[in-house]
Order: sequence, then C-alpha cells, then structure tokens
Amino acid sequence: MYGGFRLGYLDKGNVIYSQILSLLIVNILTYLQIALLSYGFPAISPFIVLMVCDVVAVFVWTNFYDIIYRSLFPPSKLIMIFGRIPSAKMIEKIRKRKNQYILDEIISIAEDRTKIIKMVEQHDSVILWDIETKDRNELLKFCFENSIRVYITPKISDIIVKGAEEMHTFDTPLLLTRNSGLTIEQKCLKRLIDIVVSLLIVLLASPIMLLTAILVKVYDGGPVIYKQKRLTMDAKEFYVYKFRSMDVEAEKDGIARLAVSRDSRITPVGKVIRMLRIDELPQLWNILEGNMSLVGPRPERPEIAEKYQEYLPQFKMRLKVKAGLTGYAQVFGKYNTTPYDKLKLDITYIQNYSILLDLKIMVLTVKILFMRESSEGVDGEDN
Repeated sequence: MYGGFRLGYLDKGNVIYSQILSLLIVNILTYLQIALLSYGFPAISPFIVLMVCDVVAVFVWTNFYDIIYRSLFPPSKLIMIFGRIPSAKMIEKIRKRKNQYILDEIISIAEDRTKIIKMVEQHDSVILWDIETKDRNELLKFCFENSIRVYITPKISDIIVKGAEEMHTFDTPLLLTRNSGLTIEQKCLKRLIDIVVSLLIVLLASPIMLLTAILVKVYDGGPVIYKQKRLTMDAKEFYVYKFRSMDVEAEKDGIARLAVSRDSRITPVGKVIRMLRIDELPQLWNILEGNMSLVGPRPERPEIAEKYQEYLPQFKMRLKVKAGLTGYAQVFGKYNTTPYDKLKLDITYIQNYSILLDLKIMVLTVKILFMRESSEGVDGEDN
C-alpha cells in the first residue's frame, strides 16, 4: 500500500522511505505479538538489530533493482502538448524524473495538426495537458491506434464519468452518474468508525496533546486552541479546533489568508507542531461532535471557498460529504497543490467512495506525516 515495490513509478528515495516505514510498523506489531504470547516484554535489542539489518537490506535491494529497472526500461522520450498555457510546475516535475522521462518537445495544440502528428510519431509517450475535449479525443484515438503511451490530465467531467456505474439495461452500454453523496449504510458505518478511531487516538495522543498545550501557552501566554470558521457537508459552517501555531495577532486585520512557505506569522513552537501535524489533533473533538469525519475533503474557510468559486464554480461539489481530518487530496497531493487539482482529487474520492478507501487513506496518512513536501505552505503564485 505504501508503494514499497513501485520501482520506476516512485522515485528511489520514496521507495526506500516506504519500505523502511512498512518494516518498522511490521517489527513493532511483531514485538507486541511476541509480548502477548510470552506474557511479558522480551528484550528489545534483537529487534533493534533486526531493524538495522532491514534498513541495510532495503538500501541494497532498492539500489540493485533500480539498476536492473533502468537497464530494462530506459527513460521514455516524451512530448507535451498543451492547451492555453504549459504548466511550468509539471514541466519541472517531469524533468526531475530523468530516470523515467526525457521531455523532448513541448508544443501548443494551436500548431499545425500535421506537424503535431508527425512529432507524436517520433516519441514513445505523449502528455496531453489541459487541451479541449475535441482535440484531446482526436489525439487520444490516434495514439491508441499506434500504441503510443498517453498521459492525460483529467477534467472534472472525466472524473465524474470514471466514477460512473455501468448498466446493461439495453443492448448498448450505459453509464449512470449520481451526485447524491453517500448511502445511509455508508454514512452509518463511516460514523461508527469515526467515533471508535477518534476516541482511540485521543486516548493514545493525550500526553502529546497535553505537552503541546503547555508549550503553546508558555511561549507567548496566548490561547492554546485556535478556533476558525470552516465549511463542511452542504456548506454548513462550524468552528474547527487547532492548536494555535501562529502569533496571536496573525489576522488582526480580519482578512483570511492561506499560510505560505516561510510564513513569518508562524511561531517557533508552531513550526514544530505543524511539521509533525500535532496542530490538527484537536479536530478529533470536531469529529466526535459530528462536524467532521476522519476522512474527507479538508474543510475550507468560507472566505477562501468564495474566492475559489469565482473561477472554479464546481468547488462546491466537494461539499457532498463531511470535511475530513485527512483526505484523498492530502495523501495523493501536497499542501501546495493547486486548488483545481485538489478539487479533482476530492471529487475522485467522493465518486469512488468506499469504507475500504477510507481505511486505505488512513494507512497512507501515516506515510505522509513526516514527508516535508506535504506540510509546506502554498507558494506565492498559488495564493
């Protein structure tokens, strides 16, 4: 689930991190099993030695198979065809994965169609970046017929169709889409899991929460908990709870702002608790109150949501389920992922919802907790 064997798909560092984290969890659970069977806690030193051996084996295995993978699957020659504007961020990400892709050409869909087709034929793969549906479908069919690999940035309509239900009522395939949120059964089971897991986390994390409260209070004498108005299912407003990580007068002018990279408003204590995600723990009380769920789209401030809806009218689609402590966009995106891409990830979650998906996201959340790129503020250009 952590992608520890996805060589070539994840970068080498991510594969190593995934395997070490997985092995650490397995070794801890194995130790607890042995403790239960032996009615006592055995010496921990063999497990420390085992973990060191595991880490060495992971480094050797990953580097060895990375060499084999590169020899069997050399980087594919890639061409990007873009619509209105090319994505500078996407280009930068592709060029960072030189072991997998060689971005050979970048061309606008506005160029001569014959020229585009000839260039596509000279490449192993194509990425279709934000181009109109008619043009995209024409290129997609051409690439499919000629066995050329295609990467597509999906539109919201594509995500809705992908989550549709297949029907065979007539002699032609039908796809049924709904926008009704979760079923009664799903809501009841999801609520039960929310209550049980939240109470368990509160019990286990109470010493950490107590220590955090003391540190926040001692630093500047301000309030420990920060309350902020957010939106949940059906645009219902509620107050989200967080350990305060910013100066007391961070928004004294009353203007709502997203946190940015190297935000001067964040206190030294706040930097640590943000990095470790401890500032989010009070939201467990929001979950127990019923305003939030463990998994769902992250709750947005009404002012920020209104700003997004000015150029993203579909932003309200994410309010078909309760806001979550963690979510699909948090696991598969980053803190500085654009609002449009986060919206697409949130809609993917809603359209493909299942209890198993919730459990998978909870497990994957453990992996991203200590990944620096997932805790950064947004870049200036995305504000």
